[in-house]
Parts: sequence; C-alpha cells; structure tokens
Amino acid sequence: MALDLAFDSVGEGPPLLILHGLFGSGGNWRRVAGELARSYRVLTVDLRNHGASPWARAMDYPDMAGDVVRLIERQGLRRASVIGHSMGGKVAMALALLHPQRIDRLVVVDVAPVTYADRLSLFAEAMRAIDTLHAASRDEVRQRLAQQVGDPNVVAFLMQNLVARNAHFDWRINLAAIAPSIPVLSGFPPALRELRFRRPLHAIVGGRSDYVARADPTAFLPMFSQVRVEVIESAGHWVHAEQPEAFVAAARRALHGAALAAA
Repeated sequence: MALDLAFDSVGEGPPLLILHGLFGSGGNWRRVAGELARSYRVLTVDLRNHGASPWARAMDYPDMAGDVVRLIERQGLRRASVIGHSMGGKVAMALALLHPQRIDRLVVVDVAPVTYADRLSLFAEAMRAIDTLHAASRDEVRQRLAQQVGDPNVVAFLMQNLVARNAHFDWRINLAAIAPSIPVLSGFPPALRELRFRRPLHAIVGGRSDYVARADPTAFLPMFSQVRVEVIESAGHWVHAEQPEAFVAAARRALHGAALAAA
C-alpha cells in the first residue's frame, strides 16, 4: 500500500522532486533545493521509514516508487522531474520504468541499477546496538557510534537521525524495517530489467566514488538507452554535499535538457 510521504516545498515553477539516500532525509538537500528553487518548485521528500514519513515493514523499490507516484497525484501534478541520490536514485529509476508518464527529466546521483556489495548493514547494526533510551547526551551516542563506524563524516551523517523524544533519545528512522531490507536495497528488482525508459537519464557521479564507472553508461543499459554520465571531480559518493556548487551546475544542465526536449 502506498504511503503519504512527508515533504518540504520551496520555490515556484515546474515541479522537481528530490529523493535522498539510505539513512538520509529531504532535509539533507536544503542547500541544493534553495539553489534550484530559483527556477523550480522543489519538493524535498522523506522516503518511507525516513524523516517525518510513515513507517512500513515492506521496503523495496516498487513500493517506494508507488509512494512517490502517490505524492505526485496528491499534489495534482501530471508529471515531475526527479533527482535521486543513491537509494533515492534507484527509487527514481524504478519510478521511471514503472510509471514513465510521470517523469519529465530523470537525474540519478552516483548510483546505477545494479547490485552492490552490502556496505550499509554495518551502519544500521551500529545504530541499533546503541541504547539510546538510556543515553545521557547526544555526545555519548556520537562517541559510541564513532567506536563502531570510525569515519567521522559518516558518524555526522547518521547522527542527523537522532532526535529527543519524551526526555530520551531515539532514532527517527525505522531501523527495524531498514536493517533486514538492506540486501534488497543493495540490488535492483530483476523484473524491472525487462522494462524500458525511452527518455534521457542524466547520471551525476563522483570522481572519487566507485559506485558508477567514469563516463560509462553500460550499467544503465538496456533499461535506459539515452544515458549521459557526468563526472564531478574531487567528489565521493555524497556528490551534492562535497561539491555543492559543481553539483548544482550539473543539475541545472540536466534539467535544462528536459526543457529543451519538451519544447
């Protein structure tokens, strides 16, 4: 069953949805949304089990694409452009394959429709292992997370999910559903490989990331036949956070291409 996703909206113009990655939220994209809001109505979306959106036990890409379709319909939109990062990029690609009539321009950030090694279960288990109910402070949670995760940038990213509730701390994401779903989310639905999206896909990838081969559209074929891969140097997987100005420029080029194609 499709869920009613939470979102924030900024700007006016053609609709543009931004879909975040695993353990993220729409709030991670405020800076980019503010820049793109000069030309678009930007909806930064919380996907299911994340941010302020509802929780559900089921978590796969067709279900999550259905949530986004429901949002598009709730907003009275005929179609929208979509930017999706990592897990959100796979949601965007599933949406394009299952509901191509709803997509204006498709921009996928540092992910391909392939199966990746599980890099993320470690983070979910590290978060679940912390007794947030009895933690005395955010700093205590941060220290315990750092002991298990190590990378301070990842720790800071995960800590954005820690919230205060009724005089104690808790994670605002549904780790009980996310953790067992990570093997599914690391892949891409085999059934969707038989479908085709016949309009452009613009992939923006980090030059220091190994998620997508540099300037190589092969991983997107044959589902997506019109692929352009743009590399942003000095950026890793979180391209939009590490090189925001270069990312916004690339996103504008990709979205302008949609306007040209529709003209």
